[in-house]
Amino acid sequence: MTPFTLLIKPSGSDCNIDCTYCFYKSRSPEVGSGRQRMTFDTLETLVRQYMGLGFPVPGFAWQGGEPTLMGVEFFRKAVECERRYGRSGQQVSNTFQTNGVLLDETWCRFFRENLFLLGISIDGPERFHDVYRLDHAGRGTFARAMRGISTCREHGVEFSVLILLNDRNVAHPDDLFRFVVENRFGYVQFIPCIERDPLTRRRAPFSITPRQYGDFLSRLFDLWCDYGPDRLNIREFDSLTTRFVLGHPTICTYSRECGGFLVVEHTGDAFSCEFFVGPEWRLGNIRETPIEDLAGAEARLAFARSKEDLSGRCRRCPHLEICWGGCLKDRTRMGDGSARRESYFCDGYLRFFDYARPRIEEIAAAVREGRLGRRTREAEAVRMVLP
Repeated sequence: MTPFTLLIKPSGSDCNIDCTYCFYKSRSPEVGSGRQRMTFDTLETLVRQYMGLGFPVPGFAWQGGEPTLMGVEFFRKAVECERRYGRSGQQVSNTFQTNGVLLDETWCRFFRENLFLLGISIDGPERFHDVYRLDHAGRGTFARAMRGISTCREHGVEFSVLILLNDRNVAHPDDLFRFVVENRFGYVQFIPCIERDPLTRRRAPFSITPRQYGDFLSRLFDLWCDYGPDRLNIREFDSLTTRFVLGHPTICTYSRECGGFLVVEHTGDAFSCEFFVGPEWRLGNIRETPIEDLAGAEARLAFARSKEDLSGRCRRCPHLEICWGGCLKDRTRMGDGSARRESYFCDGYLRFFDYARPRIEEIAAAVREGRLGRRTREAEAVRMVLP
């Protein structure tokens, strides 16, 4: 079986903050709300089945909602199970996506001791971050997130930064880049925001336009090239560079097929993608059907292949082999639900690829020839090795 990563939502959609643009707010009511918690029994079933597949580097990606709401003991149990059901010498990857608000010494000691890699969401300087990333009392969370980052650094915890591009910060690439550099963030990802307003069914006001995205990426690329591609890893640019160095991208957005993940919700229900969680996409439940069978289910394989159901415009595009139509959610969310549509961000991608592709190919050639080093999260990530 082709290895895949488990993307686990132990606290479901439950979160300790209330981001205006949270994609759970436009999800099906069946996803649920309020307090949601995975039981220890479900956790053990999940880890036992997955470790039993014998992948060389089994990957656990803990997300939410907000996974710190589970408490550190839940993850101590997870690591205990990984050790119990793994084999000697096996490497285990644990990644953990968080808003950073609850990170303290106890959490950070645990993450450092067990070699977790964190992804921390922060939308740039306070004037941008605190527009939409508010707690349930309507207060900004910037200071608390930055305090969590400081605690990570004090304890030697590895982390990346995720910046969601919205209507407020997308027009300020210079400010966001300066923020990244001044705070010595070595690994950063920029995620474009596009959601429907659940009432009007039109583009939600905090979303960005394709033109804004293309302009942002183009300016950011210039800043990155001037600063030094070997000094800062921007995930979107690294993935494109890797495509020309090794022949494949590092992120699913630019992959030919979906399928690198199996999503498991707090109930044990499994899905092919975190953006397609609803009754119509449910593959089954790990307490009733083994993970191996869920991963090999025809419904999951068909979902993976659906990314190749491209529009005529995509098939004629000179950048097809580096884009492959982009993320399925961006092809279905703002249209009629068909995968055979261009990405909502298509015009932005075209603008950026036309602008940057020649230099990306030059950077890739320099990497292949050893003239340029490269910071890669995959190469530098430290994993737990089982005794």
